Amino acid sequence: MSTNPSSTEYPAREDGDLSGRVALVTGGTRGIGAAISQRLASRGAVVAAGFSSNTERAEAFRESLDGSRGSVTLHQGNVGDAEDCARVVTEVIEQHGRLDILVNNAGVTVDRPIAKMSVDDWHKVLRVNLSGAFYMVKPVLNHMLERGSGRIINISSVIGERGNVGQANYAASKSGLFGFTKSLALEAAFSLARSGKLDEPGALGLTVNAVTPGLIETDMTAGMPEKMVEGLKQMIPMRRMGIPDEVARVVAFLADDSSAYITGQVWAVNGGYDM
Repeated sequence: MSTNPSSTEYPAREDGDLSGRVALVTGGTRGIGAAISQRLASRGAVVAAGFSSNTERAEAFRESLDGSRGSVTLHQGNVGDAEDCARVVTEVIEQHGRLDILVNNAGVTVDRPIAKMSVDDWHKVLRVNLSGAFYMVKPVLNHMLERGSGRIINISSVIGERGNVGQANYAASKSGLFGFTKSLALEAAFSLARSGKLDEPGALGLTVNAVTPGLIETDMTAGMPEKMVEGLKQMIPMRRMGIPDEVARVVAFLADDSSAYITGQVWAVNGGYDM
């Protein structure tokens, strides 16, 4: 706890105001990613929404946000390819001049019991969900460290905490994000402290956090049998599925300048499912 309340000068910016900030959201045109992009744009951010293949849907999403305070650009790429991730990051920085917020949201599932899971099934999910976060962070990190500020938010899952039948690859990838988040948070803080950037007036720092959604209403859960969904609801203290915007509002909170004292943390948005 500081003994000198006036020693740190925070910028004159209202809580929640992201105007002038540039955010890159992977998988940012559908489901939880779309809700995150929409929420950040509504706060005034310039959102670079990543997508993998469906250009028509991505364009429709961008057009739907034309009335937002901020703006949205689209960036197609493969999160499971390190070189493509570097290309997208370079593209965003060249187009917008900076990158303040990275949300690693893109993910895939290939569900099978371990006995029937192929080596390719395992590696595909780990490559996108876990390695993809590393591939995106690598080209972003030096940019943020050089500027002395940034927000990196990794979207994990309650399955990474609880495990699930038929999802060993998915659970492993999402659990891996916890260790990745905490290690990166420590490294970022140490690097900025060593360079003296944390001592500068109004220092925002580079924070790294994870968000773990539970059962959320998305395309992914829409295909689940109704009986299975009802069974899961009975295991959730709030007795319902969440909606994407409930995840997005936590991401927006962590992306805010005023969240500069929160790093290396895991934020659950799951209706109490992990209790």
